[in-house]
Amino acid sequence: MSQYAGSCHCGDVLFEINTTPTEITTCDCSLCKIKNAVMIKVHETAFTLQTSWDKLSLYQWNTQIAKHYFCSRCGIYTFHRKRAQPDHFGINVHCLKDFAIDEIPCRETDGATMSLEPNL
Repeated sequence: MSQYAGSCHCGDVLFEINTTPTEITTCDCSLCKIKNAVMIKVHETAFTLQTSWDKLSLYQWNTQIAKHYFCSRCGIYTFHRKRAQPDHFGINVHCLKDFAIDEIPCRETDGATMSLEPNL
């Protein structure tokens, strides 16, 4: 198992994950597509936020289950609590120090066809 330190651009948001990466993912939902997210999934027990949650801005839409967190100062997408697996986080791999993105297979996930709640 490897430990990775993560941060936003300005350094106000600091976190770490403990995982053995086997794949990274992209998602074609409207939000992930626009933010060009490349993620790794970790269980909530493998994630530690080292700064206060008040350093983050929260964005929710559609079913309000997924919680997308951005640095409230520099605006960088850092991680999100997953809709399909609420006990997991999707971590922005570009926020991880010394993460070898080119050495891990990438899988495209289908978020665009997930059901939408009416009137949202």
